Amino acid sequence: MRLEKITPENYEAALELSVRPDQEDLVAPVVQSLAEAYVFPDHAWPRLIYDGDRLVGFLMAFLDIPWGDNPDDLRSGLWRLNIAADAQGKGYGRFATAAACGEIRARGGTQAYVTWEPRAGGPEEFYLKLGFRPTGEQSGGQTVGVLDL
Repeated sequence: MRLEKITPENYEAALELSVRPDQEDLVAPVVQSLAEAYVFPDHAWPRLIYDGDRLVGFLMAFLDIPWGDNPDDLRSGLWRLNIAADAQGKGYGRFATAAACGEIRARGGTQAYVTWEPRAGGPEEFYLKLGFRPTGEQSGGQTVGVLDL
């Protein structure tokens, strides 16, 4: 498994990635993430996830974004994780999350944040198994989780 930058050669394949239909309300499509990466280039870290030559997913970390009303509370974490519908359950999400956390750690971060929709079929169990713990905060109705790096 490996991560790759989005390039003119692979962006169209990235746009074709889709999660399972029952997950479409849980994560924005890759096209929206790429637009946000364009608008917030100093804070977005988008990458494609490959297994050999096969594109299996997309992740985007956020880096040093001010949280809430406190401009000194800068946070980094996992902004998006889209694993292709036919590639789920094979460790790609775990790999991608670890890679994003490694990038945050390499930049001096000591914690990684993520949010999830608190509903049946949502990714809460996945993030809890990876060691994220709820902070007690909400962001747009989603649960905020943190992982100590």
